Amino acid sequence: MANASLAPVLLVSMPQMLDPNFSKTVVLLAEYGAHGAFGLVLNRRMPEPAQAIVTADEPLLIHPRMHLFTGGPVEPTRAWILTAKPELDSEALEVMSGVYLSASPSLVRRTLETAPDPRVRMVVGYSGWGAGQLDGELAESSWLLAPAESDLIFSIPVDEMWETAIRRLGAEPSMLQGSSGVH
Repeated sequence: MANASLAPVLLVSMPQMLDPNFSKTVVLLAEYGAHGAFGLVLNRRMPEPAQAIVTADEPLLIHPRMHLFTGGPVEPTRAWILTAKPELDSEALEVMSGVYLSASPSLVRRTLETAPDPRVRMVVGYSGWGAGQLDGELAESSWLLAPAESDLIFSIPVDEMWETAIRRLGAEPSMLQGSSGVH
């Protein structure tokens, strides 16, 4: 890997990204190394409420306003909790200052059962890249790299997140064009 200290960073897809899993997405790249990379799409809220999607072996009273987010195409039935509230899980991984990631089954259950909190997001699935795969996509100019900022993750409406991330880089989304990887 060219830059072992890349994570945490936001990957912001270029406008011409054709993969429907990543078109106009903002991905929190949480892990990056010689083995590959792991991230969560932040701005793909599922339109239907969680109670229309989630099935559980044990009785579960899902809050009617709870919605899930699609974190990526890998393991779409696996749940993650992305939060700004470290007290929710003392064993959560601090991905960056003020942002924590948990896969605790009890926290997943509590999150489903309680009213939505803007500082707690349930994400299903993740985005994964094999060794060298993300480096290739970066060389092809498929992604912009943006600073990972907790306010962008938890305070910006999901339908504005992609454009906001690009504008914070000093660019106008409608003016971006891809390249063939030659810089």
